[in-house]
Amino acid sequence: MKKLESTFLNMVLVLTVITLIAAGTLGTLHSVTKEPIELSKIAKQEAAIQQVLEGYDQLDEPIEVNGMRIFKAYNNKEFVGAAVEASSKMGFSGDIRVMVGFDKQGNIINYAVLEQKETPGLGTKMVEWFKTDRDNRSVIGKNPATDKLTVKNDGGTVDAITAATISSRAFLDAINSGYAAYAEANTAAPEHDYVSGATPAAETETDSVQEVIVSGETIENTDSINTQNN
Repeated sequence: MKKLESTFLNMVLVLTVITLIAAGTLGTLHSVTKEPIELSKIAKQEAAIQQVLEGYDQLDEPIEVNGMRIFKAYNNKEFVGAAVEASSKMGFSGDIRVMVGFDKQGNIINYAVLEQKETPGLGTKMVEWFKTDRDNRSVIGKNPATDKLTVKNDGGTVDAITAATISSRAFLDAINSGYAAYAEANTAAPEHDYVSGATPAAETETDSVQEVIVSGETIENTDSINTQNN
């Protein structure tokens, strides 16, 4: 067989063929692995929601607030809380994503770390550190509206992971951002006071109309009837 001459044109043709074959192979590999990867993400997400919520029999389709997905949960059609997929860009080695569950008063039920690239043995401890019932580590049962969920070095109430303050800040930033999205999402529902957990009392009077009892008779006063006739 005649040997292919080593010319510039031949080299270009060979490299083009190799590139096309490589691109085709990578494209096929991507198509084959894409679906399993997506299914794995969905399964991890569903498991995280089950971990951070309790006492629900129905889950709404997610809504997005401030770039975060919120899954509202109900039991017998009554709202019982929500799971929020929150994130922070303040991590030592990249973004941190968590799934955090809030009850209807805004208290933290539980959390699950979905993604983090922190230093092994230091920042990676966030997976369990902030749910450990020791000293002031745990955020479980706390309400970001009333409890200052920042590290003690920043004037907060939470013990940072030893030698991993940056990772701790990032984790708590994700938790607080998730709560902010949760509270905003629930302003569209019947209004609730997420600071005290109490439902605001209905207003009993307005600026425009007041009822005044005078000698057993009800007189309706309005803002327009405030001037005296001369």
